[in-house]
Amino acid sequence: MKILNNILFILMVLFVISCDNKLVFDEYKSIGNSWHQDSILTFKLPKLEKEKRYNLFVNVRDNNDYPFDNLFLIVSLEQPNKKVIVDTLEYKMANPDGTLMGEGFTDIKESKLFYKENALFNQKGEYKIHIQQAVRQTGKIAGVENLKGISEIGFRVESTN
Repeated sequence: MKILNNILFILMVLFVISCDNKLVFDEYKSIGNSWHQDSILTFKLPKLEKEKRYNLFVNVRDNNDYPFDNLFLIVSLEQPNKKVIVDTLEYKMANPDGTLMGEGFTDIKESKLFYKENALFNQKGEYKIHIQQAVRQTGKIAGVENLKGISEIGFRVESTN
């Protein structure tokens, strides 16, 4: 019986590893108790192949303290020539009943959010991703100074082939 359990465990590990064979980069940064509106998280990407295409994702770990339905982010892609491409993105984070969307069995949920599809990195040098929260309360111009309920932000790069 013990041999059968060991074989099943090995097969499960191999299955999990094989499911993530497109992974190129995956890193998280802790937010702490709240995400200040001026705090910018930076991810330095590894060297990526010029001829390959990549899918890019923002990963969010949030909990029941997150008070909004949506999440607004400003994501900047800094290229080696210092040109910066800036996108303001909106993601749905909660169901109509207020429960958080995402994966997870506890009150902490993880959401894998599309940023760019089939991206090319054809310049030689270092690419950086900068992520800043841009959440605002309805009817208010000023942004939420300290956003609660998000524990970590991650960035993920996957090969498309």
